[in-house]
Amino acid sequence: MATLLKNHRRYHFDSDLEKALNRVDFFRIFHTMSLRYGFDHFGILQLGSEGDACTLSNRLALHDLPSGLAEEYDKRHRFGDSIVFKSLHASTIPSVWKAGDLHLGNGGNVLDQLGFEMLMCVPVVGTNGTRYTVLFLGDGEDIDRQAHFELCYDAICAFDYFYRLVLSNKAGLGLTPRETEILRWISHGKTASEIALIVSVSEHTVNSHTATILKKLDVVNRTQMVAKAIREQIIR
Repeated sequence: MATLLKNHRRYHFDSDLEKALNRVDFFRIFHTMSLRYGFDHFGILQLGSEGDACTLSNRLALHDLPSGLAEEYDKRHRFGDSIVFKSLHASTIPSVWKAGDLHLGNGGNVLDQLGFEMLMCVPVVGTNGTRYTVLFLGDGEDIDRQAHFELCYDAICAFDYFYRLVLSNKAGLGLTPRETEILRWISHGKTASEIALIVSVSEHTVNSHTATILKKLDVVNRTQMVAKAIREQIIR
């Protein structure tokens, strides 16, 4: 398989992808990729079912959006109502969207709602058939045809590595019943001191369990922890 990948694939990040091991490595790769093609940010979105109560923050598997932006968006809007979300379910063709496009609609104009001028969507699929989309957002005027083709190919190749090495690796999700219980209370917005009272342990023990959960889920903060736990159906 390694020989096939090396001999038959051509992309700009070949050496980086061969060395990538974890989320931090792929964060750097996708971030660099977005800047290279004139975008400011990227996001890898798990598409899910069209009828799901879809929030943006819970669907992002990896991203470099400004801190809290996705969560603030979810307080005011429903991503599942956006024209972009609906189009991703209707077609697998890569697409470019501009904030001023009339067909984006008013209530469903996710670009205006997020505060960006341009969005590029590259539909991708995991080896188990799960659909994702690599998003690139920024304030550039447009992307030419050749750059569009190149970015699509680079994004597909990078996602392939990211999926196989990170997203499909379930070995780190083995939470204990107590860790799952604490995770569930965290998802309800409880603080460490409140959880300590609820489950009858010390606050130090709660913080210790939280640190272990972060490590097992391979995330860096509570928001990402809850989002991934919901995405992986560890909690509901």
